[in-house]
Amino acid sequence: MDVRVEVSREASRELADAFGRLLPQLSATAKPLDHEAVERMAMRDANTVLVTRTTHGIVGTLTLVLLPLPSGLRARVEDVVVDAVARSQCVAGALTQEALRNAPAAGARTVDLTSRPDRAAANRLYERLGFERRQSTVYRFTIDR
Repeated sequence: MDVRVEVSREASRELADAFGRLLPQLSATAKPLDHEAVERMAMRDANTVLVTRTTHGIVGTLTLVLLPLPSGLRARVEDVVVDAVARSQCVAGALTQEALRNAPAAGARTVDLTSRPDRAAANRLYERLGFERRQSTVYRFTIDR
């Protein structure tokens, strides 16, 4: 499978459709994105939306978020999702490696990500790429809307 990773610089209909198809595969609670939501996300200076494209169109996405903090510029990998039909085709690895190339070029000191323990294949991939498991507890406060 020919896999190309590229930065999505516009909130195209194709990108919105891809998120509509991919987000439910990542999270059962993710709300559908309308065009304005995709535009806010894709056009924000702090975000780099990477997509993986094959002859079938967009089959994977990753968002690299840059966070300017007092301790330095940090990067986070968020919402990595690969279409079920393209899994085990090196799509997530290609996306993550591109994020790891982009982060230091932007001046980031570190790149963090979180992954649920039950995502065994994803966790093995991240460790193969050099990510180290941290001794940290992630807390979440949910804001009802």
